[in-house]
Amino acid sequence: MKKEILERYESSKKIYENLGLDVEKALNTLSKVKLSIHCWQGDDVRGFETPDSSLSGGISTTGNYPGRARNGEELRMDLDKALSLIPGTHKVNLHAIYAEFGAETPSRDKIEPRHFEKWVNWAKEKGLGLDFNPSLFSHEMADSGLTLSHPCPEVREFWINHCIASRKIGEYFGKELGQTCLTNIWIPDGYKDTPSDRLTPRKRLKESLDRIFSVPTDSRYSDDSVESKVFGIGVESYTVGSHEFYLNYSMLNNKLCLLDNGHFHPTESVADKISSMLLFQDKLALHITRPVRWDSDHVITFNDEVREIAKELVRTNALDKVYMGLDFFDASINRIAAWVLGSRNTLKALLEALLTPNDLLSKIQDEGNFTRRLVLLEELKTYPLGDIWDYFCELNNVPSREEWLNDIKKYENEILNKRGN
Repeated sequence: MKKEILERYESSKKIYENLGLDVEKALNTLSKVKLSIHCWQGDDVRGFETPDSSLSGGISTTGNYPGRARNGEELRMDLDKALSLIPGTHKVNLHAIYAEFGAETPSRDKIEPRHFEKWVNWAKEKGLGLDFNPSLFSHEMADSGLTLSHPCPEVREFWINHCIASRKIGEYFGKELGQTCLTNIWIPDGYKDTPSDRLTPRKRLKESLDRIFSVPTDSRYSDDSVESKVFGIGVESYTVGSHEFYLNYSMLNNKLCLLDNGHFHPTESVADKISSMLLFQDKLALHITRPVRWDSDHVITFNDEVREIAKELVRTNALDKVYMGLDFFDASINRIAAWVLGSRNTLKALLEALLTPNDLLSKIQDEGNFTRRLVLLEELKTYPLGDIWDYFCELNNVPSREEWLNDIKKYENEILNKRGN
């Protein structure tokens, strides 16, 4: 432990203790948080099915920063580097397109657990959990923009079977790794212009989901979630899987409703939804991102939206009830730096929330003393959070402050720049 970091920590700790906060307890709680770090930041959401795969389904990446991972070994190597610079022990979130097949590539509706053995062996070695997502995009059977709600029964059947296969893979992850896997279903379905019939596509989606979830999986090893979206590129006027659709479906069918803070109208707050959701469901799933005017999945910064989500998770005692996944992809900057920055900012926001006197603030609010509440909230913004964060990083044997970027630049020079992409 660096002497200067320890001295600053001890001094700052006393400032927080004056508010009745237990700093050591906060750090212990934070050390148990498992973020689900998304693999698709490392290769621009291309996957391994074909070497020249391109995105569809309202998803887009921009930029061509050198060093994109081109296969599973490179992607895992990059994740290793990122994880070595993020405090704590976490999970990795996979999409179905990251299967590794060998000589023969099966149809996407035929994928099996054995196609992810390399990921499981790697996760075992590193002590990581894995989460999973079927990939209902970037495929010829999704070219129309419709999948589980498609009017053609053959197309729906293909994607139903893909989702069933994916849930079996998620179950396999949980059983092999001893950590429950969240298998999350998101579809791009919708229409560019105002639809003539909103109801029928939703009926078809409901029937498809009923078929998918009729196949049992062991709840000890896997949880299911469904993810809404307000709109996407090419489906600006109507999204079949809206928030209202999935909220009702999840409640009636005992599934988790996943909230992505980039998937709502810009004036909606995911932080505001958390307490309402947890009053009626035991668990919740989140995708944390940074939308810029739309669901553009920018790298997470230490901004007000992420900080408020973190505060709400702590206020509602929900840290052990939530699957907290990250979701962004930026090809214009060093991809590993994006992982590290986004993950560290999320953890930093949670630390700030844990170092907020929530009981006191709640009491002041109930007393109607809104002046004192506002003053305290504003003064807390300049409390010495950074000193506590630096100490937490040192405890976890990762660099504090911006020192971690030196590691990444060295890795870029030695590894990424030699990939030639």
